[in-house]
Amino acid sequence: MQVVKKYLELIDTNTSGPRYDVTPLFADFEAFSSLVDDMVSHFDTKEFDLVAGVDALGFILGAAVAMQAKKGMIAIRKGGKLPVETQKIEFVDYSGTPKSLEIRRDTILDGMKVLLIDEWIETGTQVNAAIELIEFQKGIVAGVATINIDENEKTQKLKAQYKCYEAWNE
Repeated sequence: MQVVKKYLELIDTNTSGPRYDVTPLFADFEAFSSLVDDMVSHFDTKEFDLVAGVDALGFILGAAVAMQAKKGMIAIRKGGKLPVETQKIEFVDYSGTPKSLEIRRDTILDGMKVLLIDEWIETGTQVNAAIELIEFQKGIVAGVATINIDENEKTQKLKAQYKCYEAWNE
């Protein structure tokens, strides 16, 4: 039987719609610190050069992981947000809505290893788009860390291809 970590109990699961609200966990310093510690402890910091956070809640979590790991943090933004030349990818998210992600063209140097962070992975579509952006710049995805990865065909492929850590199902 799975033992749910105490800090995960702060996630509001009584929400309207298909998503849970993780912001109460972020608001509690001790709980948030424990989550970040768990994420960092599952990856050897020598295995990655940078942390990438996916817009928007992945920024919060990614920045905290980067600070803890003493690594730089790059932002994978929603389309149209960066005021510079970008690499952009379009996709359809878990709700069926067309979206896009973008990254600065000069963000990742050839061969850099990147730990990708998003707060919740529903269908895997958004995180797979982020992976494509990293790999397009010749970066290497060293792993994926998140609070939860929902079970479906796309996320099973993600887990099979990359080292993944999910706090919810550890």
